[in-house]
Amino acid sequence: METYTLRDGLTLPKVGFGTFRLNGAAGVQVIDSAIDRGYRLLDTAFNYENEGVVGEAVRRSRVPRSELVISSKLPGRHHAYHEAIATIEESLFRAGLDYYDLYLIHWPNPKEDHYVEAWQALIDAQKFGLVRSIGVSNFLPEHLDRLEKETGVLPVINQVELHPYFNQQAQREYNQAHGILTQDWSPLGRASEMLGNPTLKTIAARYHKNVGQLILRWELQLGTLPIPKSSTPSRQAGNLDLFDFEINAEDMATIDGLSRPDGRLKDQDPAVYQEF
Repeated sequence: METYTLRDGLTLPKVGFGTFRLNGAAGVQVIDSAIDRGYRLLDTAFNYENEGVVGEAVRRSRVPRSELVISSKLPGRHHAYHEAIATIEESLFRAGLDYYDLYLIHWPNPKEDHYVEAWQALIDAQKFGLVRSIGVSNFLPEHLDRLEKETGVLPVINQVELHPYFNQQAQREYNQAHGILTQDWSPLGRASEMLGNPTLKTIAARYHKNVGQLILRWELQLGTLPIPKSSTPSRQAGNLDLFDFEINAEDMATIDGLSRPDGRLKDQDPAVYQEF
């Protein structure tokens, strides 16, 4: 597995595993399978209500905790400073972990306008030893500019919606210019639809890969970190089989050309969208 090194020195594998909607004993089995297949970055959130599932999979795994990177996210309803600190502690209690490697603010919720306060809580949680690295999710450049202006600290990672129908070029360029790694949620978009895209199928066939592998490789070559999710062991393994080919410039441009301004899956524009 190839890696990225964040601005603060934390090393992350270039592909992570998403855990949204993986709950209960079945969820533990899926995550345990993913770890067995080679995933070392597990992405969860307070609002996924499965931090305990992730923690249980970590405890059952033969892979030492020190070799795993566990990430979670602060919900919008707990952006107030003291609530944010308590929620991070609650996240750890739920998972049965001593620390998170990475903790993010899930959404900025700009109408409520408490995200700077939440960010200060993450800065302090890092100082307290609750988390190793801190970042954000779904933050636009104006939100990130304000964090830097008011706290002097920028996130090391920004997790955003990114897939061939929404390539986030402007956001990626901003992140890169400010030393922020772009991480991709829903990296395969609506997989049932996108995996059947005829343009992507034609390109994938040239590389003797499936469409999912093509998309994930495209995202790696954009310099981003995708976090695909699959409950199928063979698909889990396939989604890591990305490092033995390279997409040429012409095909990269063709995939980029599928992006559209209204390409968000659920019209969740962080400028106005609220999640609590």
